[in-house]
Amino acid sequence: MTHDSLAPVRRRTVTWTPKRAYVTASAYDEPHGRAILARLEAAGVPDIEVLRGDRLPSLRGATERETYARAKSTLAVVTSAATVRKPVPIPPSADWSFPLAQGCPGHCQYCYLAGSLTGPPVTRVYADLPRILAGLDEVVGHGEVTSGTAERGHEGTTFEASCYTDPLAIEHLTGSLAATVEHFGTHQWAGPVQLRLTTKYDAVEGLLGLDHRGRTRIRASVNVADVERFEGGTARVVSRYAALRSLALAGYPVGLTIAPIMPVEDWRAAYAGLLAQAADALGDVPGLDLTVECITHRFTPRSREVQLEWYPRTALDLDPAGRTTKRGKFGAVKHVYDKAVMSELRGWFTGAVAEQLPAARLLYWT
Repeated sequence: MTHDSLAPVRRRTVTWTPKRAYVTASAYDEPHGRAILARLEAAGVPDIEVLRGDRLPSLRGATERETYARAKSTLAVVTSAATVRKPVPIPPSADWSFPLAQGCPGHCQYCYLAGSLTGPPVTRVYADLPRILAGLDEVVGHGEVTSGTAERGHEGTTFEASCYTDPLAIEHLTGSLAATVEHFGTHQWAGPVQLRLTTKYDAVEGLLGLDHRGRTRIRASVNVADVERFEGGTARVVSRYAALRSLALAGYPVGLTIAPIMPVEDWRAAYAGLLAQAADALGDVPGLDLTVECITHRFTPRSREVQLEWYPRTALDLDPAGRTTKRGKFGAVKHVYDKAVMSELRGWFTGAVAEQLPAARLLYWT
């Protein structure tokens, strides 16, 4: 892979156009909501309805698969509840998460949102963005992942914007990500801050000229071909690398989210190739600020159930018998790789990242 092959101007970016969009009455009352409506019209969304109230029409079909198809082709412009706006801890990624949207237009068969969101998987975007951003000031200087820590304290108070969505996937329809990047860059904060997001998309042109002031780290979620095949509706990994290079050249701190890591056939060679792609894309960027985060594949009983409803013919390994059961702080069950597999994976990735991407900081392994 060469830099010429990475050039985003030569590659058609992946964007999503929903079949239908609903704008609630409360969302329409918000200036940002009306701006999103204008974007939806400009994008040629064929069916747009401004509702008289705030209740969304039912998207239930005769089967779960039909419901999934309807919801995944729908965008809803809504306002956020107070409980949604409140920043919440999100270790090990960042001090806090906050919502720009909830839901994603991608079709990743391993999607963790399958077990963490309720109802049909419609993508909801928030029209009251200024209210959401205004609530972040109160937690600046607080947090346990980066704020005040010896290892990552230089990052300031960190805010994750991609916990429940891929913000870049819908940016052409919302403008919310650009507004948030500039807010982080220009707002008078009580202390150092960093906005963080990860994406499987590549339409970054609208972000390149923003006044980000180095306060936004954008990470590309990347994986090997045997896992990429489960990522329907997203940009190809080579295009994600091209986008990441453009962002780094525009002065953004950048990162790789290698997830979900799976011990596929000949995984060492495959992941070594993935890291080599990163080195080729980023190795000559002046002043490169690069991080790496490694997340192994895991699933919960609920996410497994939903994923099999959505993708009944999936080849994804969702057999609990081949995993170890891990219980969270409050008893939540996750099925993860056993200790021996995890140890082997972690040891290899730690060494390979250090060797192939010596300028990168490996933030965490999970």
